[in-house]
Amino acid sequence: MTATFPQRTRRPFVAFRGWPLAVLWLAAIGLPNSAHANEIAILKSADIAPYNQAIDSFKAVLTTGNTFVEHDLQGDVARGRKLAPKIRASDASLVLAVGVKAALVAKLELPDIPVIFCMVLDPAKHDLSAPNMTGVLLEVPIERQLATMRWVLPGRRKIGLLYDPEKSARLVQEARRQAKELNLELVERQVASERDVPASLRALLPAIEALWLLPDSTVLNEESIKFLLSTALDSNLPVIGFSSDLVRRGALAGLSVRYDDVGRQAGQLARRILSGQPVPFSTVVPPDQVQLSLNLKTARFLRISIPPEVVDRANEVY
Repeated sequence: MTATFPQRTRRPFVAFRGWPLAVLWLAAIGLPNSAHANEIAILKSADIAPYNQAIDSFKAVLTTGNTFVEHDLQGDVARGRKLAPKIRASDASLVLAVGVKAALVAKLELPDIPVIFCMVLDPAKHDLSAPNMTGVLLEVPIERQLATMRWVLPGRRKIGLLYDPEKSARLVQEARRQAKELNLELVERQVASERDVPASLRALLPAIEALWLLPDSTVLNEESIKFLLSTALDSNLPVIGFSSDLVRRGALAGLSVRYDDVGRQAGQLARRILSGQPVPFSTVVPPDQVQLSLNLKTARFLRISIPPEVVDRANEVY
């Protein structure tokens, strides 16, 4: 859904029969005139470095004619719901919600102010869709991840995957569809707890040509990451990760999104909203910049020849 906002005013909401809901909502609220100073409320789930990196980049895009008021949930949704009336009573023209708890509070409590959310994994799982909300994806789209596997490992088709269906079912469903289109075969093993990971991995290894790690908290913790990487390498299998940290630790390749890039893109969306340009409300915007990391030491150990054009395009090489 694409919508533009006129200058924000507090006028009575009157519904007219036959008007689309989105039009009625747009009539009920407004946006500030970009010629005037705008107050932007920043609602963050917690005071942690990744969130602050995104916030700093967001602010850097909006340095002229804007003031920022930050609110910290301190990891507590109930605290966020108590902060929401202060934001509603303020002159806030727009809200940046950083992290899933802040985004959920914004959806529940701030329906009449434009909201941009970021730093949220799997927003569809949390149903972060509303006529006044848009956001920037933190993860790389599945299609791009699988296409990169084909690019980095052109001769390998059987991709192994461990996942907890309670946490990653939607992502795996999408991966199945995309893999089929790319002529890749997903070989899956489900795990119900972290105790299942070692046996499931050992059962998976003989049937695959590469192991793909998803950001699944049942599968991955500090101990299991070490086990997964070392066991795969001992079996002469490459691992494809989702962060530069995994690649530094031994994965062959990984696509990731930088936190400052997420904040910058959120800032660009905010600038469009504040200037009255159309933006994709009720949808999430994919990251416009993705980082490719390669571990050439791992490639040499596994005797894998990564195509030169792939190495040339990498953002980080270890």
